[in-house]
Amino acid sequence: MRRLFPLPAPSAPAPAAENTEVGAAGPTDRAWSLHELADAYAYPAADDPVRSGRTGWLRANMVSSVDGAAHHEGRSQPLSSDADMRIFGVLRGLADAVVVGAETVRQEGYRPARAREAFAARRAAAGQGPAPAIAVVTAGLALDFTLPLFTEPLVPTLVLTGAGAPADRVAKARAAGVEVLFAGEGQGVDPARVTGALAERGHTRLLTEGGPMLLGQLAAAGALDELCLSLAPVVAVGDAPRIMNGPAVPVPERFALASVLEEGGFLFTRYRRP
Repeated sequence: MRRLFPLPAPSAPAPAAENTEVGAAGPTDRAWSLHELADAYAYPAADDPVRSGRTGWLRANMVSSVDGAAHHEGRSQPLSSDADMRIFGVLRGLADAVVVGAETVRQEGYRPARAREAFAARRAAAGQGPAPAIAVVTAGLALDFTLPLFTEPLVPTLVLTGAGAPADRVAKARAAGVEVLFAGEGQGVDPARVTGALAERGHTRLLTEGGPMLLGQLAAAGALDELCLSLAPVVAVGDAPRIMNGPAVPVPERFALASVLEEGGFLFTRYRRP
């Protein structure tokens, strides 16, 4: 893996005799440790000016083919790589909670997040639990509460819904031991209230893994702070949606490029709200 942006400031010129070996090789391509990746993807500190006025920090992690497909035949795995999965694991290892749509839970066969020894000390120092909670966004709560995501989590799984959600499904979820949080007055979730609802439970370092509809709703509501986009060097064609599929915004919102890593032709980009 190599860093393409930002590059470190150039050092003082070496003597001519030494400089002949440097050439224009550019950034070094080498294996990065999990700790190096964790440092590269660290959440902004609570007192960082970029977080001014925000109750938490919501970042998204998505993968896309070069022709814009968010998945292939309903799943993101065909677009992924070993490096993409390492970054996926690091982003989970840094998060308090992972926000995901109910359809993605069903399509991807979501399971509880697991504790990883590589992040144990970092999480303990940050006051985090052993693994992130999974927070499922759903309007109708049409979920199978007998699945391991709900019956075997290391950290209790959360369900985010609206106050008008079906009362019988809310009761069924609670009977299964699931904590139900209301983040909206109607049947569904108000995307602008997701961060606040989770912050009330102490979850301020948030990660969403989509799917495209949820991510589109969060972005359109101005709730998205950061996008970690893996660009896969593959062409998928087909009719898969883009990584965001939601209501149009009146004016396209500009994000600032924060970093770019590369490995095996994959580009791992990170964009932040200015």
